[in-house]
Amino acid sequence: MLDAKAEKGNDSATTQMSQTSLRVQFIKKDGSIVDEEGKLLPEIERGGRTLHVVSIVCKFVYEEPDPGTFELQKIIVACIPNAILQGEYNPTPEDTIWRVGRHAPKLGEEFRVRLSFSRLKEKAEWRVRYL
Repeated sequence: MLDAKAEKGNDSATTQMSQTSLRVQFIKKDGSIVDEEGKLLPEIERGGRTLHVVSIVCKFVYEEPDPGTFELQKIIVACIPNAILQGEYNPTPEDTIWRVGRHAPKLGEEFRVRLSFSRLKEKAEWRVRYL
């Protein structure tokens, strides 16, 4: 699964629950715990084989030197771990690669979360690349 996005900021990418198989656990600023099941299956069957599902985020980081003018500064590519690796990447709400996401439940939006590139890189540097 590949998700390409252009968002402001360098350290995170908004992720929908349908884009990860991981259970998302983290603590919000108010102290409440978020615990949401990822909606992507960790494995799929194709051609008689079981394949592990991999999610890749490709974030295009731009600057806007003049109104309406965008200059590509870098591309961040990150590999979101499969749920099989839950214990290594998000075993508890305190030990997480996630941050609170941009979503508006009052507007009927589904839950979204932000993948933290710096937290993911601390756990496995190879999972985040800057181009």
